[in-house]
Amino acid sequence: MKYNVLAIDDEIHILELLKYNLEATGFCVHCAQTVTDGMRGLEENEIDIILLDVMLPDMDGVTALKNLKQSPYKEIPVIMVTAKVDEIDKIIGLELGADDYICKPFSVRELIARVKVMTRRYKKEDLIKEVSNEIIQFRGLQMDLISHSVSINNEFIEFSLKEFELLKILLENRGRVFTRETLLDRVWGYDYQGETRTVDVHIRYLRGKLEDYKIDNWIETVRGVGYRFIKD
Repeated sequence: MKYNVLAIDDEIHILELLKYNLEATGFCVHCAQTVTDGMRGLEENEIDIILLDVMLPDMDGVTALKNLKQSPYKEIPVIMVTAKVDEIDKIIGLELGADDYICKPFSVRELIARVKVMTRRYKKEDLIKEVSNEIIQFRGLQMDLISHSVSINNEFIEFSLKEFELLKILLENRGRVFTRETLLDRVWGYDYQGETRTVDVHIRYLRGKLEDYKIDNWIETVRGVGYRFIKD
């Protein structure tokens, strides 16, 4: 089965580079130079993963990401492509829903590895096999593993795929301390090339959502080690 990648970038040589190398690896690549064309590509094709540049002519990538995560395509994993390292926190902030990022100029091998991790983790068949009929509950917090939904006191909250996976791991193992490296491996995959700082950024935004319900302290920082969900 070939997986469909939608690459949105206004630089033709970048699109050609992505298309050539990803298709040589077995992916089917659809290219777009604007957000408008990218949305058309989503409507016309069954896309499995999106590569989204930050700087685009008709709309910046961060705004496009916000819109995407409020659309019927919100479950499709997104890798943001940026030339500015200082934008990383904003780009992968979980309130926006980005799943990963890569900085220009990037290694083609690294990019392909990240795309493979995303498709393995989020392909529809695996999601169906991995989830069970179980509902995880702790006090007023409830996670439905079938619908990938989270509610607090019967009020549903929007979580990205990465947020959901992080919360699920911590909640299923209340009281257990996870190192940043372990969380990175469990959520992003063993061949992920990013930094452990990615975990800190995602935890910060996860807590931000829980803070609205005064339960952000349920995720504790164990100094010098990592994170845990309170036991009782």
